[in-house]
Amino acid sequence: MPDTVSIQTVSALTGLTPHAIRAWERRYGAIEPARSKGRHRLYAQEDVQRLKLLAAATRAGKSISRIVQLDNVQLQELLARQPGREARFLKPAPADQHSSEEISFFERTLGAISSLDTRAMEEIFQAAQISLGDQGLLRRLIAPLAHTVGERWRSGLFTAAQEHFFTAISKVFLWNLTRQYHLDAYAPKIVVGTPSGQFHDLGASIVAAAAANNGWNVCYVGASLPAFELVGAVKTTQSSALALSIVYPEDDPKLDLELAQLQRMLPQNTHVFVGGRAVHAYSTALSKYGARVVKTLEDFDAELDALRKVTSS
Repeated sequence: MPDTVSIQTVSALTGLTPHAIRAWERRYGAIEPARSKGRHRLYAQEDVQRLKLLAAATRAGKSISRIVQLDNVQLQELLARQPGREARFLKPAPADQHSSEEISFFERTLGAISSLDTRAMEEIFQAAQISLGDQGLLRRLIAPLAHTVGERWRSGLFTAAQEHFFTAISKVFLWNLTRQYHLDAYAPKIVVGTPSGQFHDLGASIVAAAAANNGWNVCYVGASLPAFELVGAVKTTQSSALALSIVYPEDDPKLDLELAQLQRMLPQNTHVFVGGRAVHAYSTALSKYGARVVKTLEDFDAELDALRKVTSS
């Protein structure tokens, strides 16, 4: 390899898109390439080697923001400790062994997202629904994909367009999944959405589909609703539960106030469930205001089953 190479060559050598390479340089200072007289980036062999290690680590499920401070030796040690490829790709899914078919669905969907292929995405989801069932589709494909796509967007491996594309297609599919259940008027009711300031509602869409699949009448109210609107939805529908998704941002100073208002205004017997990637950042407030944190769809199912038994007894 020559002393320095272009960004296109680096892309071919590392598997990273030029967009990701520039994003890692700009956002995280992962490398500092030289510049030509025309201000074009020129990458040394050391830059390429580091990008290869960082790319391998992010594909193993690590966040670029957390590993960028590691040196190359530490990155190599980190990669040596990683499990096999299947476990890395499906990390957010249940810990049992995944079938080759599940892995194929997962990787084919990532390919469809990369190429912005709507038809391929829909066909993969339909095939997975037939093969895995509704719960399997949610737990073993869409939920892990949401985690991985979010990480790839944050690390620059996916563009905003690719992340938005995945979210849009998934939400349409999940809405159709949610409304396919025709429940009687006596089924328990739940309101699902995100609190004010939380604009990413794919997780809420997944939760809504899971609740409907478990026999709950779902009122899905969407993203970024202030406390009084959420309370109004609970009271209007006479729901016994409220499920909220908190994904991004992780440092909203207003969320504590929103949770306090929810606790004050919700009917006393309303059960509040909260999940999502950012819940850990608000754990103190959530605990203070009596919300139940659910980390997985399995936990959420168990909570709904327990609540249903209590309210029906």
